[in-house]
Amino acid sequence: MELRERVNAAVKQAMKDREAGRLSTLRLINAAIKDRDIAVRAEGHETGVDDTEVLGILGKMVKQRRESAKTYEESGRLDLAEQELAEIEVIEEFLPRALNEAEIDAAVKAAVAEVGAESIRDMGRVMGVLKTKYTGQMDFGAVGARVKDRLAAG
Repeated sequence: MELRERVNAAVKQAMKDREAGRLSTLRLINAAIKDRDIAVRAEGHETGVDDTEVLGILGKMVKQRRESAKTYEESGRLDLAEQELAEIEVIEEFLPRALNEAEIDAAVKAAVAEVGAESIRDMGRVMGVLKTKYTGQMDFGAVGARVKDRLAAG
């Protein structure tokens, strides 16, 4: 089932179950997807965003909420931090399973081999391959450092 359909089905179920917090988060997901649809339609893509872009949107939403939760915890607002963490749980239901350290290392190694990367100048191509294949499954900020280290080592 397409991600949009899964989100819409979850919205309907949350409405039936009268889960206000979950429903609110699901509506935020739908709003983010529709907002991106509008942006790409202006660029000439009549069908809107595909599942890969939806995964990217969801990944950004999780990252934003993690940062917010951390900020709230640091300022002693545990109630707001818990709300952010609850939203993360709902959003992550639609993301694929995150890769573990060994799987990330293997993916980086495969991407480097695939593009024939030899130096740090090839980092963009390696990251492009990783983003195409593993959107929503890894933190590209952290993986970027691994790719850089691997390419610097030669």
